[in-house]
Amino acid sequence: MKQILMMSSSRKGQSAYLEHAGDQVNAVLRGRAKRVLFVPYAGGITFGFDEYESRVKPSFERFGYELESIHRYRDARAAVEQAEAVVIGGGNTFVLLDRMYNAGIVGLLRERVSAGMPYVGWSAGANVVCPTIRTTNDMPIVEPPTLKALGVVPFQVNPHFISGKPAGHNGESREERLAEYLAINPDEGIVAIPEGVALHVHGDSATVLGEFDALHFKQGGVIDKIATGSTFALASI
Repeated sequence: MKQILMMSSSRKGQSAYLEHAGDQVNAVLRGRAKRVLFVPYAGGITFGFDEYESRVKPSFERFGYELESIHRYRDARAAVEQAEAVVIGGGNTFVLLDRMYNAGIVGLLRERVSAGMPYVGWSAGANVVCPTIRTTNDMPIVEPPTLKALGVVPFQVNPHFISGKPAGHNGESREERLAEYLAINPDEGIVAIPEGVALHVHGDSATVLGEFDALHFKQGGVIDKIATGSTFALASI
């Protein structure tokens, strides 16, 4: 049975790095893994993979898990094949997907996660669980071979969701951008997750975790709330 945690962000409000995430991570990993493989490919752009690993590792040790980054291994595919669980952090989603394809691990991750290997991802790491990365908020600073991602959930997510426009901003709101996406892609579904919120996918269902609701974007500008703590069928999106 699939066990996937799709987190909006590594922080909630003014909290420290991953401070809010312990219960969410444990919902997926506890009793299923002791060691996790970290994939830092979304970051390490203006700083190195060593530094990214050093940011994440203490949090997972506090949650009760050993963590080692995939860049420590000679063979990325072998690392994924041997992993008890995989954790993919945030950063730039286009860079993440490009590096995953270059490492040859996209198809392998799809197989292993579909078969039940626990997966935790936040921000860009949540985007790549979807069929494509086309609802990321990031700038395409590289061009991956395709925008197709893992596709282990059947709908798109928009992490870091914030409603409306800040004062003085004359561009489109997130609601307007997602409405545009659905106008061009009428057969697809989108779930937006505010910061601090996560989706725990278990089998063919998902549960909303965190103190805020998730939002289901539909055709015609309709937005349905998915209440925190509630469970919905993946096929309903």
